[in-house]
Amino acid sequence: MVGIVWMIVAVLALLAILAAFVILARGRGGQTELDRVLGDLGRTQAELGGRMAQMAETAASSQAALSERLQAQERALSRTVEERLADMAKRLEEGLQQSSQRQTTTLHDLRERLAVIDAAQKTITELSAQVVSLQDVLSNKQARGAFGEVQLADLVRAALPPSAYAFQETLSGGRRVDCLLKLPNPPGPIAVDAKFPLESWHALRQARDDGERVAAGRAFSAAILKHVKDIADRYIIPGETAESALMFLPSEAIYAELHASFPEVVEKSYRARVWIVSPTTLMATLNTIRAVLKDARMREQAGVIQTEVRLLLDDIGRLDDRVTNLDKHFNQAAEDIRQIRISSAKVTRRAENIEAVQLGEDPGEAAIEKPAPPALPGL
Repeated sequence: MVGIVWMIVAVLALLAILAAFVILARGRGGQTELDRVLGDLGRTQAELGGRMAQMAETAASSQAALSERLQAQERALSRTVEERLADMAKRLEEGLQQSSQRQTTTLHDLRERLAVIDAAQKTITELSAQVVSLQDVLSNKQARGAFGEVQLADLVRAALPPSAYAFQETLSGGRRVDCLLKLPNPPGPIAVDAKFPLESWHALRQARDDGERVAAGRAFSAAILKHVKDIADRYIIPGETAESALMFLPSEAIYAELHASFPEVVEKSYRARVWIVSPTTLMATLNTIRAVLKDARMREQAGVIQTEVRLLLDDIGRLDDRVTNLDKHFNQAAEDIRQIRISSAKVTRRAENIEAVQLGEDPGEAAIEKPAPPALPGL
């Protein structure tokens, strides 16, 4: 503001000088006008000087007040900034603590999960080794047959008593069957033979087009039907075994594929009286056989039970006779006691009569018989 005032003063002074030059240029007659103008300029300059001094004082006071307000605002802003910084520092510290706690918890959980993953990895490694060994077992026909026989033996032992089965039983034709279920006639002993057509089933599962699938399906059907024919020829012996036999497939997947995609093979096995079973259906069959064996044992024991019942009836008859005789003895004893009491009453009356005669009483009154004492209850 002060700079603007000084610029106005400088402009007015310049205008005064120009006016003076103009008046001088007009002639001497303008001296009076020049003096008047200069006087006006002096007064104007004096007024401007006073106003400038007043404005300077006002500007100084305004600047001081502004400076004080700025200092107060600066102090307030400084306090606000300090408070905000302190609040931010506190929040930052709390956030860092919470973040540290979360990180610690996360690291702890991560270590636990890594431990679980490590244990699972060890288990997977062991299972991989077992799967590899199982594949080695299943790749060998003899080992695969032994695997099926072991599974068959475990199922049979879990469902039936030892007297109801026999493993590797030799039949009359010299053939040895994996398991012989000893059922009473009918139906008679049932042969169970374990088969595992793994190669043909793998070929069927790994077929890449329709042609390979058809060829693998034919090979799978042929393998199953060959096993069915061998079991029917070897283990269904009239007069020695039942009219049917069981072929045990130790794989639910092969059993499901057979019934889902090859129903004609299943029908041919039915006609040959060879029932194809899986571990699940074999367990159901064995439970049914156990119920049949229990019923057969009950029928075998029926004669023994009837004999024991007859003997029990004879014992009951003799007991009844003896109770009747004992009742007769009790009745006779009661009669004897009654007679004894009658005699005792007569003896008592006679003694009283004798005593009355000695005392001089009227023997007629003494001769009146007193009532007999009551008999004992139940006699």
